[in-house]
Amino acid sequence: MTLTSIGAATAALATCSAPARVAGVPVHFTSHQLCSATFVGGLDPTQFYNEAIKPKLGPVGALLTYEIDRERQEVRARLAGLVHSRAVHDGPFGCRVLHPGREARFFQGEADDHAPAAVSPSAIAGPGIIAPANDRLSEALDHAFAESDSGPRRFTKAVVVLHRGHVIGERYAEGVTPATPLIGWSMTKSVTNALLGILVRSGKLDMYQPAAIAEWSAPSDPRRSITADQLLRMVSGIGCGQSLQTGFTTLFDADTQMEFDMADQSAFAANARLRAKPGAEWRYTNCNFILLSRLLRNTAGGDAASSRKFIARELFAPLGFEHATLEYDSAGVPLGTIHLWASARDWARFGLLYLRDGVAESGQRLLPEGWVNYSAELTPLSAGEYGYGAGFWTQRGNSTAARTRIAAGFPPDSFMAIGSQGQYTIIIPSHDLVIVKLGWAYTPHDDHVAVERLVRETIAALPSAGRP
Repeated sequence: MTLTSIGAATAALATCSAPARVAGVPVHFTSHQLCSATFVGGLDPTQFYNEAIKPKLGPVGALLTYEIDRERQEVRARLAGLVHSRAVHDGPFGCRVLHPGREARFFQGEADDHAPAAVSPSAIAGPGIIAPANDRLSEALDHAFAESDSGPRRFTKAVVVLHRGHVIGERYAEGVTPATPLIGWSMTKSVTNALLGILVRSGKLDMYQPAAIAEWSAPSDPRRSITADQLLRMVSGIGCGQSLQTGFTTLFDADTQMEFDMADQSAFAANARLRAKPGAEWRYTNCNFILLSRLLRNTAGGDAASSRKFIARELFAPLGFEHATLEYDSAGVPLGTIHLWASARDWARFGLLYLRDGVAESGQRLLPEGWVNYSAELTPLSAGEYGYGAGFWTQRGNSTAARTRIAAGFPPDSFMAIGSQGQYTIIIPSHDLVIVKLGWAYTPHDDHVAVERLVRETIAALPSAGRP
C-alpha cells in the first residue's frame, strides 16, 4: 500500500504546480476511503477522517473539504475548489470513485444479489465478545492497544487470537464489534493468493504458464513470457511504481496514482513496460496484483457480477465469512490489491484456512495440496530486508528479514498477511495459532515492534496443553 504517509509530498500541491493526476490522489483517496468506512464498515466518518485520512494529507488537508450524502450513499470531496471527487457505494461491490464516462453501477438491486450464505459463520466463536482465556493473554491485548503519551498513535481497532480453531481472546476499540468490517490494505493480496489457488485446484489456471494479458499477446512482446507465479512473487519485472517505500515522492508514484486516480487500473498496469527481465528483480508493486485480479475476473466469468459471485461461492461462503466486501474499479476488476474490508473474525477465518493446509472447517478442500507451503516458500530475490513468499510474508527460508523476526519472537514456521499501518494476519502452524491485529497505526514500520511483542506474549499465554 503506497499511501502510508502522504505527508510532506502534499506540500507540492499548494503551489498548483503538480500534475493534475497528483492533485487527484488526495481528493480521490479521501472520497473513496470515507465512502468505504461509512457505508461498508459502518464507522463514524468524522472519527475515521480524523484518524485514518487527515494525518496523511499534511498541508493539503487545509484545502480539502468533504460531505457525506447518506441518502445517495456517496461522498463528495473537493480540493481548493479546483479538484472534485465523488465516490459512491455500489452495494456488494463496495465503494469506488466515479470517473467521467465510468458512472455505471454494477449492482442491479436485490435480484442481482445471489451470493451464497456463509457456512457455519459462528464456528470459531459464539455471538458475544470472547474474553481473554487468562490474565497473561489479557495483558498481551492490553499492550496491543496501549498508546504512548507522546505519540505516534497506534489506533488499534481489533485483535483476535484463534487457537486450535477457536477464539480464545479478542478485543475491540470503541465503535468496533466482531461484525465490523475493517480495511485490510495489502492483506488483500493474500486473499488474491487464495482465489488463484482455487483456480489452480479446479484446473483453470497454471501458475507457471504465461499470464493471459491481452496487451502482451504480440509474439515480439518481451512481457509475453511473464507467468502468474512471477506476478504473485513480485518478480515480473514490469516497470510500475513501488508499494513499500514512503515519503516525499509517494504522491508521484505510479502505484499510488493507479490505485486512487485511475478508472481502469489493470489497463495502466498492463501497459507498463519492463524495467527488468522477468524473474530477475524483486519489486513490490500493486501492478502485479491488479493484473492477477483481472486474470481472476476473466477466468471466473469475465465481468464484475460473475467474478463477485465466484469469490463469494468459492471462498467467502465456505470459510463462513459474514462481513467481507471486496471492492471493484470502474472497469469491473476486483481490487485484489488493497481493498478488502472484512471483520477481524473473518480475517481469522482466512488465517485458519492456511493453518489447515487449505481445507475449510467443513472438511472441504479449497486450495490444492501443497499450495500453503508454496505460498509461504521464500522468493529468493526478496531474501534481503523483506522475506516475501507468494502473496505472504514469510519467516521460512534464510532471509535477513526472517532471521530478524525470528529473533524477535516469530516462530520459524510462521508466515503472515501484512497490510499498511499495522494490519496483520499471522499464521503459526507449530502453535496451531492465528493472530489478527487491525488498526491504522502511525508507529514505525507498520507497528511491527508492537506486533512482535503481541506474538511473544500470546505464545507465552497459550494453555499448556496447546503448546508444542
